[in-house]
Amino acid sequence: MALDPVGLNALLAPEPIDSVAHVIQVALTPVFMLSGVASLLTLFNTRLARVSDHVEEVAHRLMDESTDATESARLERHQGRLRRRILALDSAVMLGGVGGALTCGAALALFLGSLHNSQTVAWLIFLFGGALFCTVGALSAFLVDTLLAWHGLKRDGALPKPFTAVKVTR
Repeated sequence: MALDPVGLNALLAPEPIDSVAHVIQVALTPVFMLSGVASLLTLFNTRLARVSDHVEEVAHRLMDESTDATESARLERHQGRLRRRILALDSAVMLGGVGGALTCGAALALFLGSLHNSQTVAWLIFLFGGALFCTVGALSAFLVDTLLAWHGLKRDGALPKPFTAVKVTR
């Protein structure tokens, strides 16, 4: 029997291909989930910035004294709908952020579980399940924003055109 002080024989021993493939799948799942959540957060923040710009535009138009009563009522309805959209998008961003954090927690639990032979199954189910739940919630909140936008377009027509400041030249 040959001596193996470094443990090279154990390191070079062939692993079953199914076992290696499973380890790779498990390790990559949180990475793909986190990438998807990051893309969603970018989308939500971009949409939130656009809605915020519309809120400012509507507020400027409401302060304009030349706006008649009918247009003011339409702008106030539009402003209320924009506030509901901001609430939906804020919820989407918050849930997406929590989903991303839980995904990172699941990856950490996988890492710690591979270092220490412990009971990580419950943590993985909680963290990854929570990440999936938050991502579904974020997508649901985004759906609410989309429905509010379409409902407003159908009910009140197109969004107000941007307010153009008149430049006075002498």
